[in-house]
Amino acid sequence: MMVVIARISSSYVVAMLTLLLHMVPLLEAGVLFSSLERTLVVSVMANNSTPFEVARAGEDDLHVSWSLNMSFASGFDASYKSVKLELCFAPVSQVNRNWRKTDNDLQKDKTCQFDIALQPYKAVGNYTVWKIPKTIPKATYFVRAYAVNSAGTQLAYGQTTDKNKTTNLFVVEAITGRNASLDIAAGCFSAFSVLALFFFFFGEKKFHHSA
Repeated sequence: MMVVIARISSSYVVAMLTLLLHMVPLLEAGVLFSSLERTLVVSVMANNSTPFEVARAGEDDLHVSWSLNMSFASGFDASYKSVKLELCFAPVSQVNRNWRKTDNDLQKDKTCQFDIALQPYKAVGNYTVWKIPKTIPKATYFVRAYAVNSAGTQLAYGQTTDKNKTTNLFVVEAITGRNASLDIAAGCFSAFSVLALFFFFFGEKKFHHSA
């Protein structure tokens, strides 16, 4: 009798462990991007100029506006509490760069790494200006917006590009660390060096002739 009970108990434990092992990935998984509806309309300009193709890190501003797509039924956005705006890498800037890799699981997704703003949700009249930080690397980008609930869970999205992320993209040029003052100083130093070398050469030559 005890042997039978022991066998049943061990089988039960194995079954429970197997079930838990299968549940762990589900518990760890985040929201799937493919499950989100595209309910937000998002647009972006650089320094109030549209269309644009290039913006400069540390110098230019991104002007981002977003609103609800009014083609959806009234009230479906009742759970929207905030909207997160993010700067995202386009596919062309993700090639051979695993640290920028897109994943359907938003907990693992590395497409959008730069926060632009977190704004309270309202259906229309949403706008923000974001100066591109000097630390943004040179790459091709787009802007994405996530509608989130009170817990911060993504419920819907919108973006400035198409589904395949091939249109309305823009390049951010990284800061070079040089400015006009430095260039002028470098030019003056170079000119001084040439003159100094010139006078040294002819002074040396004159000295040998005198000797």
